[in-house]
Amino acid sequence: MTATPHFKPSTAHASLGDALFDLVEPAVFPKHILRYRNQVQAARVGLDTLTDAEWVDHFSRFKPLQGSFPRPLALRYHGHQFQNYNPELGDGRGFLFGQAHDLVDGRLLDFGTKGSGRTPWSRGGDGKLTLKGGVREVLATSMLEALGVYTSKSFSLIETGEALTRGDEPSPTRSAVLVRLNHSHIRIGTFQRLAYHQDTDSIRRLLDYTIRTYMPELWREAEADRVLAFLEAVTAKVARLGAEWMLAGFVHGVLNTDNINVTGESFDYGPWRFLPTYQPEFTAAYFDTGKLYAYGRQPDTLLWNLIRLAECLLPLSDQATLEAVLRGFGALFYTELSAAMLRRLGLRSQGPDIDTALVQQVWQFLRESQMPFEQFFFDWYGGSLSADRATSGPSAGIYAEAGFASLRMMIDGFEPAAGLRLDHPYFAGHGPCTMLIDEVEAIWAPIAADDDWSLFRQKLVAIDQMAEAYGMQTSNHRDS
Repeated sequence: MTATPHFKPSTAHASLGDALFDLVEPAVFPKHILRYRNQVQAARVGLDTLTDAEWVDHFSRFKPLQGSFPRPLALRYHGHQFQNYNPELGDGRGFLFGQAHDLVDGRLLDFGTKGSGRTPWSRGGDGKLTLKGGVREVLATSMLEALGVYTSKSFSLIETGEALTRGDEPSPTRSAVLVRLNHSHIRIGTFQRLAYHQDTDSIRRLLDYTIRTYMPELWREAEADRVLAFLEAVTAKVARLGAEWMLAGFVHGVLNTDNINVTGESFDYGPWRFLPTYQPEFTAAYFDTGKLYAYGRQPDTLLWNLIRLAECLLPLSDQATLEAVLRGFGALFYTELSAAMLRRLGLRSQGPDIDTALVQQVWQFLRESQMPFEQFFFDWYGGSLSADRATSGPSAGIYAEAGFASLRMMIDGFEPAAGLRLDHPYFAGHGPCTMLIDEVEAIWAPIAADDDWSLFRQKLVAIDQMAEAYGMQTSNHRDS
């Protein structure tokens, strides 16, 4: 790697020992076409000055990042998949390529891959990623970040020149390798693997590493106190993530325990969807025939997954203490749901009771009206300050109906939050930026047919404009 003066590499994960990973070799690809690089995140880790050629060397040929791992680590974990335990899991088409510290806040960040080739955990798969899958993940993470969801960041997408056979999209289809930035890849499933093997000493080491590395403020001298603080923190982080998903109208699709990060960061995007209208039963995965991971069941699923984490900690604590923490999940989730609702509407809190009543009335209205989900939050962002804009927009007829009157009165009773950017050009239009499945397919179609990336680029620009309007950091994408 060409030396960069600010890059601060790490090999922290290797200190956990090889019981939690396998050293692997990346696939060798016939082509390397840079399709996407995230310059904002590159600047935060000191890699923004890399040339495109250097970028490709690191993020599709996987030349080691100077000072980080000399060979990639395929992480070992287990997990409940659709609530059925699977001890054969692990990084099957990805690995931990490197680690570095965020130059802004000092956090340790992981460079994780998707589509980088076979590992001991590939279970007969080819270890590859379709280009469409990579495009979908870039779109998902960009949209979620703009909506204020704590998500992994799509860092790089490089097309790799192979023809892949897949059952869920027209084949052969183009291949790619994705690199994402995560604040840790320690999953509930990481703890589950150690518990499955009854390796209490390794559970203890993993717990202490996780606290020292990612949550140092939780350190307590007594082990039982560390366990309690850790489970409380993870429960709070996961509750907040669930609330953020619900207010983004987002359905993750595969909420298995190996897809829940203990730092509360949304990641690993497969069959995700955004709601067209408020539908608790809406699912993202065509194979989720029992609707286990439907939109409205996501909070219960997250709690179920947290219970599995608590089970892993039983050798280090007592059951009553852990159960008491889990009983607090509901209150934490509803507190976070109110906070997320206020953020989405740009309103100040009026106290827990009134905030909760607002949440209930919004859900009731969206369920009964079946108006476009994102349109409502676009229209009423800023509360009464946006009333003229909302009532002259495409949903004006719905807002004029009697069913909206009580909610309108409640919204008018909230003061707008400070620092809103209602004069931003984003709000001059009649409709919000959305990411419904038909839009995703429309973006992909010209890429597949004519290698035309213009709609993809336009959508990223639109997402950046939305992020700016809502006061979120824009992604400042740059592609080749």
